[in-house]
Amino acid sequence: MPRVLSALDRTWLRRTASAVAAGLVVSCGFAPVDQPWLMWPGLVLLVLALRGATPALAAWLGWAFGTSFLLVLLNWVLLFEVPAAYVGLAAFEGLFYAGFGAVFAVLVRRRAWPLLGALAWMATEMLRSLLPFGGFPWGRLAFAAVDTPLASLARWLGVSALSGAVFLTAALVVWAFTRRSEEDRRVRRLLAGAASLAAVFGVAAVLPVGIAGEGRSMQVAVIQGDVPGTGAQWYGEQREVLENHVRVTSQYAARVRAGELPQPDLVLWPENASDIDPITDADAGRMIDGAARDVGAPILIGAILDGPTDETAYNASVVWDPVTGPGDQYVKQHLVPWGEYVPMRGFSEWLVPLLAEEVPRDMLSGDESGAVRVGEGVVGTMTCFDVVFDGLVRDAVLGGAEMLVVQTNNATFTGTPQPEQQWQISRLRAIESGRYVAVPSTNGISGVIGPDGSVQATAPVQQSAYLSEEVQAATSVTTGTRFGVWIERASLLVVGVVLAVGTWRRKVRRR
Repeated sequence: MPRVLSALDRTWLRRTASAVAAGLVVSCGFAPVDQPWLMWPGLVLLVLALRGATPALAAWLGWAFGTSFLLVLLNWVLLFEVPAAYVGLAAFEGLFYAGFGAVFAVLVRRRAWPLLGALAWMATEMLRSLLPFGGFPWGRLAFAAVDTPLASLARWLGVSALSGAVFLTAALVVWAFTRRSEEDRRVRRLLAGAASLAAVFGVAAVLPVGIAGEGRSMQVAVIQGDVPGTGAQWYGEQREVLENHVRVTSQYAARVRAGELPQPDLVLWPENASDIDPITDADAGRMIDGAARDVGAPILIGAILDGPTDETAYNASVVWDPVTGPGDQYVKQHLVPWGEYVPMRGFSEWLVPLLAEEVPRDMLSGDESGAVRVGEGVVGTMTCFDVVFDGLVRDAVLGGAEMLVVQTNNATFTGTPQPEQQWQISRLRAIESGRYVAVPSTNGISGVIGPDGSVQATAPVQQSAYLSEEVQAATSVTTGTRFGVWIERASLLVVGVVLAVGTWRRKVRRR
């Protein structure tokens, strides 16, 4: 008996070590290591660890993988100096991968298990995008695949399908090499695996990317005002941040008047450019009004607007016209729990008293599309965390957005991988939507991204800067934008049906 237990222990330890190593290797596909090819050996390790495991053991292995992966990916959460929250977030999100592991342990017994496993992975990422508190899908495989030959799949099938393709190709490697059979069958299996991999990568490599229907040209200015500290301290720092963006806009406008730069159609300010409500605060409103008249173009401003009570506010994007003043607005939909609002505030503040000081009032979420009218066109805006959610991009594009804007304030995360990870996501959104994406940030990374995911321009980080870039409006909707959500939902449905049918068959056999 001791020998049996010892053998079981060794198997458990070996599989667990493989799952943890898999998570660490997959995390290297994301910034700051930013080596996307490492996702494949990491996923191969995970599949090997899960194959042959019971659902209970596979759930443990999935959790070990997910937690180790997210502990590395989300190390920037440590900036908030609450280690328990950082570990708790990674451990909780790891439960989704635990569910994947348990499901995969059942699906791997079926003949088409690589494809079913890919669908299960897509379903897992979908659930992470929904639950809890609106979801936290940071770390989807697709986000690290922006510089791989598979990236074009985002435009044609959607972001979720791109994640599925990454997992599928890794699973096919295991499928091709792990089947024990006669020599001729083994050779056929290797050839079939190689052909399948070549087909997936080959098709993705030749699928076109770029602008989705060429429209008019637009001249866009991106303003990066820079911030003192994090720029969030009431009241002095917030006033200085607003003054910085007015000053940099004025410097840019002077060069436009001198004929050194073309007249802009649109000027973009970042999230939190005005944490003082410019609609209710007369001084802030006059400053922005003056900047808009100075540059002679509408400004899309990231502003904190007062809510219906003293304890609430809105994180909004406001179009400020040089003639008519404030116009169209977008209110951020996906707020960061415990960052922009505090769920279960009484209990949360008892657990972490610092929240009362750091998040003194709760942001209220919006429910309308980010497609806002600016001058003669429509821009699809997303505010920081919004960019990780497929549905917001889809709603903005279907609402007529000709280009996308990701207004962000990454000042708190300066010196961490978070801005680079968000930049990867913004680049993928450009490929998915077939649109130019402009990213105004308070102190970086600010830039303009082409519809093929290429970087057209970036501003130096942690200093005042501006960019003047010509972009093209997009007039069509990509299939990935239009149908990606349905492919994602179908993955959950197919996995659910396969599991239900398998359960029913087992019951029939028992009878």
